[in-house]
Amino acid sequence: MTRTAFAALLFASAAVAADPVTSGLPVGKRPGPYSFLVATGPQRGQPTCYVCEQHEGGKPGVVVFARSLSDPLGKLLAKLEAAGAGKDATGYKVWMTQVTPTADLDALAAWSQKQGLKGVPVGAFEGADGPPAYRLSPDADVTVMLFVKTQVVANFAFRKGELTDKTVEQVAGATPKLFQK
Repeated sequence: MTRTAFAALLFASAAVAADPVTSGLPVGKRPGPYSFLVATGPQRGQPTCYVCEQHEGGKPGVVVFARSLSDPLGKLLAKLEAAGAGKDATGYKVWMTQVTPTADLDALAAWSQKQGLKGVPVGAFEGADGPPAYRLSPDADVTVMLFVKTQVVANFAFRKGELTDKTVEQVAGATPKLFQK
């Protein structure tokens, strides 16, 4: 292989790695029901479908799918929870579903407590691919979908290590879309 061909191959590999990851439902699609095991709060240990609850009345919601737990993920959830402050009448809800082959509800609850998440339910979906209808990319460590009136209004996906203070602010900055009349 010539140096020119090798350089072109390296450049192409870097360009692919820099492409944003696409995961989850696109804007305009309807989030379908899925059930997961809740690790925190009064529904702990129960299979729950928050999407179903939010669709009743077209209430705004944010679902965060995560493959791994991290401090930036905790910051994201806290920011999303804070975005609903003073908007109780809208029925706004944020929750996090860990996508994992096997659920460890105790570890998930301990992580949530460490992050100071009081009003954000966290739970686990057992299955490495997540809910099939959501088409989560295996490359996405975190997928965030904001929806209202049964339609996705914003979608964000991040590879492992891409969730930073800047990207957390970017996601939180999209929440006003949920409260527009």
